[in-house]
Amino acid sequence: MKIFSDKTLSQKIERTEARSNADFVESRAKLFPHSGADWIEVAGVYAMFDAIDSPTTQTFGLGLFDEITDAEMDKIEVFFKERNASVIHEVSPLADPAIFLLLNKRGYRPIEFTSVMYQEIASLDSFVPPRNSQIKTRIIDNDEVDLFAEISTNGWIDEMPDYAEQMLEFSRIGASVDGAIPFIAELNAKPMATGTLYIYEDVAALAGASTIPAQRKKGAQTALLDARLRHALENGCTIAIMGALPGSQSQRNAEKNGFRIAYTRIRWQLKSNE
Repeated sequence: MKIFSDKTLSQKIERTEARSNADFVESRAKLFPHSGADWIEVAGVYAMFDAIDSPTTQTFGLGLFDEITDAEMDKIEVFFKERNASVIHEVSPLADPAIFLLLNKRGYRPIEFTSVMYQEIASLDSFVPPRNSQIKTRIIDNDEVDLFAEISTNGWIDEMPDYAEQMLEFSRIGASVDGAIPFIAELNAKPMATGTLYIYEDVAALAGASTIPAQRKKGAQTALLDARLRHALENGCTIAIMGALPGSQSQRNAEKNGFRIAYTRIRWQLKSNE
């Protein structure tokens, strides 16, 4: 059956995103008990605190499941303010239109856009084969979390050199999340790129794509995409999802490999909490 971009699909995507991020927060809490990492659910919204400056500290599902009034917004905002964190909501355009009026009334402003992309995965024949047969992909062993984190961090270090330590910790946690399936790509037996797969029911969420600078444009991410989609299909998934910056290389790569845009999601931040 053809899957269309509608509210039902958005609910499935946003709930998967919420669950993967909540699992990340729970993993940080286990690994770092004094971090204060925690999450709550309010009217179908997952509100997550990972760390003050973490991209995981936000909500998913606002206005997409249950009615949101000022009372629910108060509960959510208190959760973040008690932890001295910015109040940020990532909101689907398919949410109840009333939520956008409420966000404006309460002093929020849009700060970022994300292309939410999806692909139906019905058979192996639908996948675009990797263009570099020399690249090998595999799921990491249990004792390779540090290796995964190092390669993942090296892939971003040239763009965000001031956040190396934070990104290394973030990658370690991401590879340790319950339900996470971390993949690594190698060329001539040398690690060159990473990518993670999360499976929730029949949805496969793709994240953690990173390639070390010296190994870019060799087909590593195409190989990792193929490996993760095949693993997802073999484990009962019918749809794969991912997010990308609008117009980015990541979005173009995804579209070349069969993904299409479901909708553009907006991050809203409370101005008075900056």
